Amino acid sequence: MRHAVIMAGGSGTRLWPLSRRMRPKQLLRLFDGASLIELARERLEGLFEPENIWVITSANYIDQVADALPDLPRANLIGEPMGRDTANAIGLAAHLLARRDPDGTMAVFTADHIISPRAAFAQAIRAGLDAAEQHADSLITFGITPDSPHTGYGYVRRGEALGPAVFRAAEFKEKPSREVAEAYLKSGEYLWNSGMFAWRVSAILAELERNLAQNAAKLASLAEAWERMAGSDECAERFGSLDRISIDYGVMEKARSVLLVEMKCKWLDLGSWTAIAATRESDEAGNALIAERALVENGRNNILVSESDHLIVALGVSDLVVVHSADATLVCHRDHVQAIRDLAAAREQRFGERYE
Repeated sequence: MRHAVIMAGGSGTRLWPLSRRMRPKQLLRLFDGASLIELARERLEGLFEPENIWVITSANYIDQVADALPDLPRANLIGEPMGRDTANAIGLAAHLLARRDPDGTMAVFTADHIISPRAAFAQAIRAGLDAAEQHADSLITFGITPDSPHTGYGYVRRGEALGPAVFRAAEFKEKPSREVAEAYLKSGEYLWNSGMFAWRVSAILAELERNLAQNAAKLASLAEAWERMAGSDECAERFGSLDRISIDYGVMEKARSVLLVEMKCKWLDLGSWTAIAATRESDEAGNALIAERALVENGRNNILVSESDHLIVALGVSDLVVVHSADATLVCHRDHVQAIRDLAAAREQRFGERYE
């Protein structure tokens, strides 16, 4: 069978004060009343049966995820006791899947992107699943056709073509300088690294064991006892003992065979308020109003955000981000949105965990 795993454990610290420790960005209803995790689930419609869709998230978010995705079996919601990066999240999901369907195929998706059009997304996913089943020992990564020399994304270089949209992955590249990114775009050989994958369950387990043997053994043991110990102190202690590492560093860059499927989609990583604003139409002065009640007079290029009917008025100011929540308000210059995550230490020192 074919299974989907949605990774939805991030905290979204750059989207404070709406995104909080107990209510992360993937659960914020900022997209015409829908959340990112709901949009991620909608994209899988027609590709996977609901009983074969899994979500791995923080144990703190399980109830909220269950409310957002009521058609998924509660048993398919995997709650990590703490974040130990993507290699361990994917590894735990793979081991749990193997206990249900050892011969299955597994695709991994993110819950913090806007991807369109859906038809092109579905076409690429089907091609990746087909490639995973045809090349049973290979890991498949999805690369996004770049439309700009973005310096905030990793890249994958295309190698030998194996099919209309399937290639050998020649090499992975980290986030480049502007000059290097422009050269990548001009060459036509590089795709953005999407963080989405497909593989046989057996293939990813073999690569985890080969490259992260200690973690793989611990994850196998955890999966065996998961139904008994999930949510317990013992589970947290054992999961916390795992070495923290990403799937890219820990596995993909070392795997024996990695194939690349091109996804010709518009793909936006929603990791900042400016990225969120880019999903909305701005007014004639460039103001993005992500709020039920907002007004800008004599101002340009502002971003105003609120989930409630609280009125936000900006008068005579430009290039500001104003985000209102029930107990905190953020005002910053657009140029400083990436630094919002760095406020966490100062907030905690001054106010404890109240606003986290």
